[in-house]
Amino acid sequence: MSRQPVFLSDDVVARLLRYEDLIPRLEEALRKFSLRHGSEVLQPVRSVMPLQNHNGFLGLMPSYMPYEGILCTKMLTFYRRETGSSLPSTQASVLLFDPEYGNVTAVMDGLDITHKRTAAVSAISAKLLKPAQSDILCILGSGHQALSHYEVFTLLFSFKEVRVWSRRMEMATRFAASVQGPVTVCSSVKEAVNEADIIITVTSSSEPVLFGQWVKPGAHVAAVGGCRPNWRELDDDLMRDAVIYVDSREGAETESGDIILSGAKVFAELGEVLNGTSPAYCEKTTVFKSLGMGIQDAVSAKLVFDNWKSHH
Repeated sequence: MSRQPVFLSDDVVARLLRYEDLIPRLEEALRKFSLRHGSEVLQPVRSVMPLQNHNGFLGLMPSYMPYEGILCTKMLTFYRRETGSSLPSTQASVLLFDPEYGNVTAVMDGLDITHKRTAAVSAISAKLLKPAQSDILCILGSGHQALSHYEVFTLLFSFKEVRVWSRRMEMATRFAASVQGPVTVCSSVKEAVNEADIIITVTSSSEPVLFGQWVKPGAHVAAVGGCRPNWRELDDDLMRDAVIYVDSREGAETESGDIILSGAKVFAELGEVLNGTSPAYCEKTTVFKSLGMGIQDAVSAKLVFDNWKSHH
């Protein structure tokens, strides 16, 4: 047994973490989680400590998956930066442990893991819940999560048009220029979401930016921002009229301002749909409220570590 942990940088993690390998592992983890068998998945709700004098938060996301032999925790910081700030809003590190001996086996940069596993789970929600005819993809936001969501959604699905909106037009323009395919830059949210079949919200907003009256009936919304109880991206009309799916009921009812402040009821977890115990209402307007879970980081980190070991 080696006592020295392996340190894996962001570029190594990015190279070793591929969506085609990651998605089936995430689907299996979501299935296991929703069965609520403590012998297979242990994961408390994320612990978050405010850093009030810096307008930030420190989060801790441990998980244990005995069936996979995975013991893991992610530590992350996230900040509300001033407009135009060059400082990163989020930073993260993931630690893998040997569950038998308790020693750290790997320490890896957590940002690419966070971006890719979040986007992959949003894509899983779309696989399950999107309308049968999905021609228009709309992304609200233009940061790292917007890029990872663009990558996996255009990998898995075919769209006739992809649109992007950002609070700062120059950021949306920069995003459109950075990706491989054609992207329409929109000057307003209303314009961007008009007749869109899939809408992804990856903003840093604490107030609603997407309003139900603008959303095409039967569209699917993957809501990724608004990860605090007093932050939200979606208005009451959308939350009330849509069928709400989540990754974790406990997480959503503790952390999601979209759910808490609107009083919306969670219909099902993605894992319940994957298990066949809850239906996927593709013909209705659906919202997947993403908050992220420790098990998603854990299976991602294990995949990275296993791929690294196979080359060393």
